[in-house]
Amino acid sequence: MRVPERILTAFVVIVMAGLVLVPTAQVIMRGVFVLPFIGAEEFTRFLLICLIFCAYPLVVENGENIVMGEFKAAMPKRLRGIVNWTISITAIGATGFIAYVTATNISKNLTNATPTLGIPFWIFLGATLFGFAGAALIHLLHLRKPPQADTNIAV
Repeated sequence: MRVPERILTAFVVIVMAGLVLVPTAQVIMRGVFVLPFIGAEEFTRFLLICLIFCAYPLVVENGENIVMGEFKAAMPKRLRGIVNWTISITAIGATGFIAYVTATNISKNLTNATPTLGIPFWIFLGATLFGFAGAALIHLLHLRKPPQADTNIAV
């Protein structure tokens, strides 16, 4: 595992821990101390968004996204190569487009924030931009050698 991948993995693990700890703290605060944890729902939602989108490039890098490996393994080698190439090109276009749209939305909503905690809107969408731009870059790198081409699936 390369250094950037380790750093991103560590960040995702920390976010996941926060995603578990914040609702747990809310339950304890309300149940034991009868004190509200103001903004816990909003912060949990924020952590969930960050977790999903920041982890997306890791999923793509490791070839763990849905690739219908058994179906492709039944195809002739040449057709399988064409399908892999088509999937990569389509994925680059889709993730690149979503990253572009997200960047456009961020630039139009720089002053907006969440109602309870005041988390800037660009932070929410920043995770989305990071995830899709990172996935587009990784899909671009996979054009040379898709990870699913390495798997030997017995049919």
